[in-house]
Amino acid sequence: MYSLIQIKHYEGQALALCRARLRRVQASDRRTNVSEQLHPAAPHDLPFFIPGADGSDTLMVVMGLFLVGTVLWAGTLYWKLHSLPERMAHKSQKLQFEIVAVLGLISLFTHMHIFWVAGLLLAMVDLPDFGTPMRSIADSVGRIADATPGARSAAFEADPAPAGNSGAGAPATEEVHRHA
Repeated sequence: MYSLIQIKHYEGQALALCRARLRRVQASDRRTNVSEQLHPAAPHDLPFFIPGADGSDTLMVVMGLFLVGTVLWAGTLYWKLHSLPERMAHKSQKLQFEIVAVLGLISLFTHMHIFWVAGLLLAMVDLPDFGTPMRSIADSVGRIADATPGARSAAFEADPAPAGNSGAGAPATEEVHRHA
């Protein structure tokens, strides 16, 4: 029980010391008059990054604007770099443009860079165009199949026979074409 009394005694002393210190600080605040003017020994031309008495911090505002601008610039740069394969395939009119675009989207949403690299390589490679020649062959075969045999033989008979041949060579050639 003796120890509890001592603690209470010390608590009372600490509280009294804190109150006395608080009174001294309040008294010193009343005696000193805080003014907006600079001390005579202070330099009169302060640099721009020193905050003013009103609390405005020019350096913080400038750095905040710089940070926002840098983040927007870096985001734009990243987006342009990310869409590079798609723009390459679109610019050169590649047949695999849709595949490159899908690989770019997969890369964007999964963060797996291998899809972006695959899209870039696919955008650089020229795949051969098998569709156009096959379509041309199919169109030609369709025109041959739709042609009527009588119209073609009439046009052939209207042509004069070559000078070295007698008229006997033309009907044999005509027969060959009718059976084809």
